[in-house]
Amino acid sequence: MFSSVFSKNGAAIGRLSQSLRVQLLSLVLLTLFGAIAFNLYDSFWSADATAKLVTDRTLLASARVIAEAVRVDEGGNVQVDVPPAALEMFDTGFGDRVFYQVITVWGNLMSGFPDLPLPTAQRVGEDRAFHGADVRVLMLDHPVVGLPDDGTISVTVAVTHNSQYAMRRQLWLSDFSKQFVLVFLASLVTILGLQRGLAPALRLRDAVRERGRNRLDPLPPEMVQSELRPLVHALNDHMERVQSQMAAQRRFVSNAAHQLRTPLALISTQASVAARESDAARRDEALAALRSSTRQISRLAGQLLTLSRAEPGSRRPRSDVTDLSKAAREILEAQAEEALKRNIDVGLEADRPVIVEGDGTMLREMLVNLIDNAIRYSGADGRVTVSIGQSGGSAVITVEDNGPGIPESERDQVFERFYRIMGTESEGSGLGLAIVREVVEGAGGSVSLGDAEGGGLVVTVRLPLA
Repeated sequence: MFSSVFSKNGAAIGRLSQSLRVQLLSLVLLTLFGAIAFNLYDSFWSADATAKLVTDRTLLASARVIAEAVRVDEGGNVQVDVPPAALEMFDTGFGDRVFYQVITVWGNLMSGFPDLPLPTAQRVGEDRAFHGADVRVLMLDHPVVGLPDDGTISVTVAVTHNSQYAMRRQLWLSDFSKQFVLVFLASLVTILGLQRGLAPALRLRDAVRERGRNRLDPLPPEMVQSELRPLVHALNDHMERVQSQMAAQRRFVSNAAHQLRTPLALISTQASVAARESDAARRDEALAALRSSTRQISRLAGQLLTLSRAEPGSRRPRSDVTDLSKAAREILEAQAEEALKRNIDVGLEADRPVIVEGDGTMLREMLVNLIDNAIRYSGADGRVTVSIGQSGGSAVITVEDNGPGIPESERDQVFERFYRIMGTESEGSGLGLAIVREVVEGAGGSVSLGDAEGGGLVVTVRLPLA
């Protein structure tokens, strides 16, 4: 039970972490909170400086009131009557204690606390410890008329920090409340903005969901903001490619069915003939034709499977290391029997290993189809030459034959599936060069057709070297 609850909570958290709305809101709030944290830190010290300034001004005013109450009597004695107002100005309701000291220029204590700590400079407040309490202290030198040599007195006033800290706290809390309201309003505006900003994206989602499985017409880019229009264009491009692939797949299935129908009909007819024939020679002839048709349909099925594997995305990408020279030699050895039957001279020009990376199986299938096509279309007493080499950082495969060749006007069409040149006598399915192109393009290479010297065809394949 607990595991199911935790899994549900984890899934919900995962969905939230993938929400664009949550991510944008989190970024905005994180930025706001960062800025507000800095502002609150700065405002705290600003409030502290303001509270100290106000306290220092009050201390200075109190010291002036006390200093102005000092007088010299007729006998030349200095008298001090501290006015109550000098101390009552600190009565702000926070229980502060006030201390003062009045001394003459000769160091005689006239009134107050004799051990009150003195600041290092005049008219500048400083923090000190006195009688177990932290106090703010300020000193003022004031001239007194009647003293010899224009004598002065020093008045020092100290007060505890209660009012100062209360003022700092009030100033900081006032700023904090303003910042909190700012965050709340910014969050509300951000949420409303996200709702409004994401509405076109949600409409795009609904438009895609509501479409039928066969509906692939383009979406109007104007339904979303300009920043999201590249996404709509990408979706439209993707749907166009899907349409093209679906059309190609339908053509492929139709052509494959057409190509398979004829050999299957021949097999059925030849099997019937062989079953009915009583003459041994004619029965053997029908069986030989049956074996030939079976080989033809088997080869066609193999080429269809190879073409399916060569299509992009049909196989997991592989990075086999393949020596094209060695592979071509092995394929030519396997094709030697067929070449001898047709009296075809087959040669290989490969003086060193040529290494490429890619799907080794498909690269071999590409060579098989190139060599098989050359042997099939060369005719009796023909010549096929396979060359493997390197040029400009690429592996170069050249297969040359002295067959009828391919007219230049049809060299683009022969790479299409099931395309065959009119009037061709050799048996074939029209898939060989289509397989070659799919494999070569999948390996990042190129294939081209040309005329051989003295007549015939030259197929040139370029692949990146390992």
